[in-house]
Amino acid sequence: MLEAIDLTKSYNGTTVLHPLNLRIEAGEIFCLLGSNGAGKTTTINLFLNFIDPSGGQARVGGLDVTQQPLESKRLLAYIPEQVTLYRNLTGLENLDYFLSLSGMTYSKAELIRFLGEAGLGETDAGKKVGAYSKGMRQKVGIALAMAKKAKALLLDEPTSGLDPKASNEFSELLKRLSGDGAAILMATHDLFRAKETGSRVGIMKHGQLVANYSTAELGHADLERIYLDHMHD
Repeated sequence: MLEAIDLTKSYNGTTVLHPLNLRIEAGEIFCLLGSNGAGKTTTINLFLNFIDPSGGQARVGGLDVTQQPLESKRLLAYIPEQVTLYRNLTGLENLDYFLSLSGMTYSKAELIRFLGEAGLGETDAGKKVGAYSKGMRQKVGIALAMAKKAKALLLDEPTSGLDPKASNEFSELLKRLSGDGAAILMATHDLFRAKETGSRVGIMKHGQLVANYSTAELGHADLERIYLDHMHD
């Protein structure tokens, strides 16, 4: 569902992403670990077609994102570190508006159901987003992914700044979406959450994917040791 084929990015002769080859299947959660500047956000931005690759391809559902940008974006949902919503609109109104941009219309009852499935109750759905916590804003993002029936989710540091309860709730929602067949790529610093949530983890360093593991074969201590070993190389 998500595939990078010799995907590279350079700025002014400086390579920030070395040839990346990666496949993320439907129903899989791939957690991308690495320090700031490792290339995690660049990878996500290339899949979103926010930036042009210097070489290779980013594909979503078999579609090259540079050749078929609109078709590939229809398959995607994106949740950045800070979900951008209109502060003066309610969660419900934001969801309705962003779905309308995608050419989708739902009844109020259906919108409330999507928000409820994402963990945002009807009372909170009717409040202005200016009063929302980060976790509540993300739930609107998840509801949007559900309503779009997104086949792939791209997430950039979604659990940073969340308290443990909100972080756990977010992980459970991701597991549910992957259980429904979504492919998920999540850039994160959170080793614990990566092990708990991910089906696979990759470690990026200096724009290269230097490790790729199934979480089933790793314990928490193993992942931390492997990660720190790579960071110290």
